Parts: sequence; C-alpha cells; structure tokens
Amino acid sequence: MIYIIRHGQTDQNVAHRIQGQRDFPLNDTGEAQAAAARDELAARGIVFHRVWSSPLSRAARTAEIVVGGAVEPVFDDRLKEMDFGPFEGTDLQAMPEDLKFFFKDFINHPAPEGVERLEDLKARLGAFLEDMKRELLGAGEENCNVLISTHAIALKAAMEYLTPDSGGKWWMTFVKNCAVYAFDLVDGEFTVPVEVI
Repeated sequence: MIYIIRHGQTDQNVAHRIQGQRDFPLNDTGEAQAAAARDELAARGIVFHRVWSSPLSRAARTAEIVVGGAVEPVFDDRLKEMDFGPFEGTDLQAMPEDLKFFFKDFINHPAPEGVERLEDLKARLGAFLEDMKRELLGAGEENCNVLISTHAIALKAAMEYLTPDSGGKWWMTFVKNCAVYAFDLVDGEFTVPVEVI
C-alpha cells in the first residue's frame, strides 16, 4: 500500500502565508501532528519499507517522524510544493487581485505570471508516481508499504493524477496538515486513493 501525507504545521501555516518552495521547519504543533499520524498508522500495524519525500525540511521531518528513522527517505524535487514564484511569502488574507482571482477557482482561472501552472504541477507529480511505480515493480516490491511525504497542493496534484475523472475537484479540496491518503498497486496500475487520516 502507498500512503501519501501532507507535512505537519509550520509557523507560516499559522500566519496564513504562502510557503511554496521556500524552506520552513515544522513548529511544535507540526511535530506533534506527525507523531500522532505515526502512532495512528502504527496502531493499524503499518510498517514502512520505502520512503520518498520532498527535500524541503517540513516534509522531510514529517517523514522522519512517521517512519521513526527506520527507513532512509529518498528525496525527490518533484515532490516539492507548487512554485508560487514572486508570491511566496504572501499573506493569504491580503492577496493581490490576480492571486485572489486564481485562488477563487483553481480549475478555471489561470495562475498569475510567475506561478507554476497546475497542469505542470500535475505532470511532475504524475512523472514521479510513474517512476516510483516502475521502481517498485522492477524490484518486486509492489506489495510493500510506501510513504510519500509532500505538501498540500502537490498532494492535490497527485490526487488529480490518480483520479483523472475527478473533474478537478481535488484542486478545491482542503487538505489538513498530516492528512494521509492511501492507494495501491494492483496488476501494475494505481487504485483510487482514499483518505485514512
């Protein structure tokens, strides 16, 4: 089974600021959220054999806590958060008009100049998932438990890739800190993800 998690809380989350690809650590609440996710997954008997993570510290630390240091993560830049370019650090409660317009309807409103397009984000998460699948199948590890640690909008992009008939609903879905979704590899294909935490 493959589990994908959003990182725990950071001070930038609390301040309602866009982090994007800037690097911020977990705060104390984020560390506790990751530990709670670890405990919940362990209570279900889930032991991880492979781990992939965004190299940004908030995701890397979340992965480290969840697996308890038992597995070395493989860092992949494709798991980084959406690149918000000039808008990184922006206060979500005081956004400029073009960014506010984009946030009102991710599906139909284009990203402002300098912001990564959703299609490109979905393509890079899809490319990661396909490469991961090939590696697991090639190693005969399609039945092992895998953890992927990433970010809110990057996670949504993965969900969009995994559920092509979603009509874009994932872009507008709220994903809380340390939310976990699970999907599987069956006959070489990904199954539809379900929320587990």
